[in-house]
Amino acid sequence: MIYRKNTRRFIVPALLLALVLFGISPYTSGASAPAAPLLPQPGAVVAWGSNASGQLNVPAGLDDAVAVAAGEEHSLALKSDGTVVGWGSNTFGAATPPAGLTTVVAIAAGDGFSLALKSNGTVVGWGGGSAATPPAGLSGVTAIAAGDDHSLALKSDGTVVGWGSNSDGEATPPASLSGVTAIAAGHSFSLALKSDGTVVGWGQNFAGEATPPPGLSGVTAISAGGSFIIDEGFSLALKSDDTVVGWGDNQAGESSPPAGLSDVVAISAGGLHSLALKSDGTLVGWGLNSDGQATPPAGLSNVLAISAGGFHSLALRALSRPTNNNQCKNGGWQTFTEPSFNNQGDCVSFVNHMNHGNN
Repeated sequence: MIYRKNTRRFIVPALLLALVLFGISPYTSGASAPAAPLLPQPGAVVAWGSNASGQLNVPAGLDDAVAVAAGEEHSLALKSDGTVVGWGSNTFGAATPPAGLTTVVAIAAGDGFSLALKSNGTVVGWGGGSAATPPAGLSGVTAIAAGDDHSLALKSDGTVVGWGSNSDGEATPPASLSGVTAIAAGHSFSLALKSDGTVVGWGQNFAGEATPPPGLSGVTAISAGGSFIIDEGFSLALKSDDTVVGWGDNQAGESSPPAGLSDVVAISAGGLHSLALKSDGTLVGWGLNSDGQATPPAGLSNVLAISAGGFHSLALRALSRPTNNNQCKNGGWQTFTEPSFNNQGDCVSFVNHMNHGNN
């Protein structure tokens, strides 16, 4: 069953780094797994934008999150102990993780449904619609993405599996698609990043959202967005030179990054707005700002991860910092009191690099 069309889409990092929390590899026997990096240290969740369904009401005491996911009208946080917390709209149970859900290493939030990737490479879904029901026997998964009414899973062999609504072919990856390192699910379309730094799209293409610009290469991360309001989507790509390229719908300016935007280490496409995380731990937003969703809170810094939802946004803010990049890589952290700090950019760059398929 297809529920209401979505007003936002985004990419949620695979966060395989969390495997170090459990000492377990999700890769099937004989599969080639990327080097195991480390997750950001646990942090606090910051939320802004629309709060029509309580999606900004971060649970009190949630200061040990390692990942966030902004859905259409609900929010998720992955905790350092491998459990998931949800809040906001719960009409279809999207904000209520299944009892006993543990050993989670990545999360994704869609329009009325949620997904979790477990350390054993399997996927758990909850909420409404067929997008919340992974195919039987699905295993060897290394990344997940939630679209408006469809879902994607990246397998350890570099292939992609889709399920849920397929009205525009969004859940059916091209037959020859392989060598994929990252995935993104948007408003009735999908994207895949290949190991050669190129991008492949499929599904709805009303505004060219599934057609990357000619010659686009050197891509290290992707994000897919879109809105039922205009029934079109848009895409973002982060390049190896730390700049952002956008294409597809641009009626709210969502696919047009600000001039001169650079030093970007992470991107997230929402319904009609976009976010970029810079190497200094600050954020830049653009596109529709009807509820302030594209305007990060004043003074927000030390950010490690971002997620753009329908009309709200989430950020994971560090509660401690590395003293240098080597300590970041080795998991060494110290308490900070200043609002910003040196070397955080190196750490964020490293974490983001690893969270996007080790590109």
